[in-house]
Amino acid sequence: MKNLAGMMKQASQMQARMKEAQDNLTKLVVEGESGAGLVKLTLTGKGEMKSLTVDPKIVDPEEVEMLQDLILAAFSDAKKKAEALSAEEMKKVTGGLTLPPGLDLPF
Repeated sequence: MKNLAGMMKQASQMQARMKEAQDNLTKLVVEGESGAGLVKLTLTGKGEMKSLTVDPKIVDPEEVEMLQDLILAAFSDAKKKAEALSAEEMKKVTGGLTLPPGLDLPF
């Protein structure tokens, strides 16, 4: 029974550390860019978009598709960085323990 109590305590501590890591991810900010910096955006570590900047010199009504592509590319760049940050934060919490495929954490 002593072993079970110890496991429950460890699980509770892990849960608290995961909550802290989740909170930290909302505070972290990454920037993605495309078109040599003409389109920039920022995301939180959880992937929430916080800002979008488009250099006015590329706003051409006849080039809307290019602008859309650049925005998507900047978002993809920032999202990859946010995912890497998230993985690094979770690695700190789990001590490098990798989760089985298909087991997603609640965030």
